[in-house]
Amino acid sequence: MADSPYPELKKTHTAAHVGTPWRDYKPPPSAPVWGVIQGYGNYWLLVAALELGVFDDLAVAGPSRLDDLAARLSLSPPHLSSLLDSMVALGFLDQVREVYELNETAERYLTSDGAATMAQLVAVAPGPLANWTTLADTIRSGHPTEPIERDAAAFYRPLVVATFPTQFRAATFTARMIGLARAAGAPRVLDLGAGGAPWAIAFLTAHPGATAVCNDLPGVLDIAEAKAAEHGVADRMTYRPGDFRTVDLEAGAYDLVVLGHVCRTEGIEGAPRLIERAYDALAPGGRLVLTDYFPDNTRTYNPFAVLMGATMMASTEQGFTFTHEQFVTWMTGAGFRPIRLIEPIGFNQVFIATKPRD
Repeated sequence: MADSPYPELKKTHTAAHVGTPWRDYKPPPSAPVWGVIQGYGNYWLLVAALELGVFDDLAVAGPSRLDDLAARLSLSPPHLSSLLDSMVALGFLDQVREVYELNETAERYLTSDGAATMAQLVAVAPGPLANWTTLADTIRSGHPTEPIERDAAAFYRPLVVATFPTQFRAATFTARMIGLARAAGAPRVLDLGAGGAPWAIAFLTAHPGATAVCNDLPGVLDIAEAKAAEHGVADRMTYRPGDFRTVDLEAGAYDLVVLGHVCRTEGIEGAPRLIERAYDALAPGGRLVLTDYFPDNTRTYNPFAVLMGATMMASTEQGFTFTHEQFVTWMTGAGFRPIRLIEPIGFNQVFIATKPRD
């Protein structure tokens, strides 16, 4: 009896060897799982490097050997060696012949005076750390262990300081992209949930005739006042303390209303209500400037926005991120036409929505 013309198929291409036909012939790598496991340690390594002043020291002293850096910072050399090597592995430092130095990423984002510093943001961005250890309980109950709403001002104070540099850059480029400097007259700006007011300050910087009303909690607004003075626009800024959900707003009084990274705190019912409040406050022809982190419909093209939603879920009573489609539905439902999307800096997308004149 003749054998099969392809006897090797009997030995290697059977379900016993490679699984059922709809599976690949080899298992997937475990790297994604290890990446998540190591992510916890990686975060704390970066927090430690910032707390110990590693990046700022190298920014001043320049490329340094381990013993010199350890002596300047009064640290254990072998332990510092492990930390520095980890920073090299994570892409934050370069090391050549036992000499460590900043790379461009660290210079820009991890030094205190970097052009787009995130040095203060690293420690506060995850929210209350205890909420992550009890995340399963939060998902069971629908309520975080330590919701930030219990003392919102105390949580937001360090956060708005830490996010100011990034948001000021995004707002500055947005002002250019929408041609704010060419606007006629004296544009009136309303910044709801302004935090340190990076958006209002950037808009006033772009247009010397503009004025702004900044709203936030009483325990946060003093940061906006300090930042406005620092940027030389304090004389054109007024302040309205209170909850942006209920604070009194003049109808049809503003040319620009900013919702800067606040809608994701409001939940699927609160976010469209906030958009409607912005619509009512705008004059005909006025524009809503709404910025946030938007997941795409497949949840795969912008994982950052998806994971930001998980951060909100872990620490707020009703916060989540929402897709472009959801926001467009809410804005059109409020009456905005037309609506366009811009991206002034990476991961910071901004909707510009206009209130019709008729």
